Amino acid sequence: MRMVLRLFAVVALLGLAGCGDDEASEAAPPVRPVLSTVAEVSPLPEPTFAGSVQPRYSRDLGFRVAGRVLSRNVDVGDTVEAGQLLASLDPQAQALAVRSLQGELAAAQAQEENARLARDRQAALVQRNASPQAQLDSAEQQLASARSAVASRVSELDKAKQELGYTRLLSETDGIVTAVGIEVGQVAAVGQVAVTVAQTDVREAAVDVSDEEVDALAPRQAFLVSLQIDPSRVTSGRVREIAPRSDSATRTRRVLITLDDPPPAFRVGTTVDARRDTGSEGEIRLPDTALLRTGAEASVWVVDEAAGRVARRAVTFEASGRGEVRITSGIEAGMRIVTAGVNSLKEGQAVKVEQELVR
Repeated sequence: MRMVLRLFAVVALLGLAGCGDDEASEAAPPVRPVLSTVAEVSPLPEPTFAGSVQPRYSRDLGFRVAGRVLSRNVDVGDTVEAGQLLASLDPQAQALAVRSLQGELAAAQAQEENARLARDRQAALVQRNASPQAQLDSAEQQLASARSAVASRVSELDKAKQELGYTRLLSETDGIVTAVGIEVGQVAAVGQVAVTVAQTDVREAAVDVSDEEVDALAPRQAFLVSLQIDPSRVTSGRVREIAPRSDSATRTRRVLITLDDPPPAFRVGTTVDARRDTGSEGEIRLPDTALLRTGAEASVWVVDEAAGRVARRAVTFEASGRGEVRITSGIEAGMRIVTAGVNSLKEGQAVKVEQELVR
């Protein structure tokens, strides 16, 4: 009887052990292969506008006197400094006028000296009662007239010397020559644009923006401007002016972006691309199949590659309408995210990364 009871006990223990093994096998889910991708920061999809670098300030310089062009010392593209000679006229007529007025001034000064001496003689005679006061008054009047003539000749001579200086066209500022309107030998008129000098200290990017996109811009809007020939060279700028009217042919408006201390590579006339600076380096985009939605909340499965398991992470997102979502918070760049079968995973479940999703 005791032997029978022992046999029953052994059988019962073996049965309990078998049940424990079955429950343990059911409690531990099998290692599951999953599709995944590494979260990366993608550039924001901002529109790009093409344009060129232009000077903020430009000066159209011309002669203040008419004359035949004797020399032109610069060409388009030349760099000039303030006070540098740009062009000159034949100064012969102005030089002759200066000489003539110098002679007239000398004659007027001589007449003034004679008038002064005559006045002094009359003053001495009146003092000795040898001449009437009327003679002295007349001498004083002649001296005043002579002095007035000298002052007039001095003014005329100064004007003539100034006109002689006007035969030399000098740059008023540092800059670069962007246009020339005269040639040696031609007769230049007063005020005719001879040389255009653009200041290079303040440069702007002039871009054309469509009517649909210009509404999103505002004065002082931050922009990033890059060279078309070398997109790696980038500088910043801000909108200074938006044209109030659009071009009737292109239906675009001219937008001027003042560049912030641009490098020398951003020369006047260089073609550039401009895009809005949103202040963010980019965004993380994931396939919408990576989201595990529970009511109004959403989460993703983050793969711990070292442990080979997944962990649930709550996220906030915005739909992009292209089968993708923009993750605004919850995960960071570099995390591996499960992209398929998210509804059948469990917290801490062992997984195997079979294939990385290429986007």
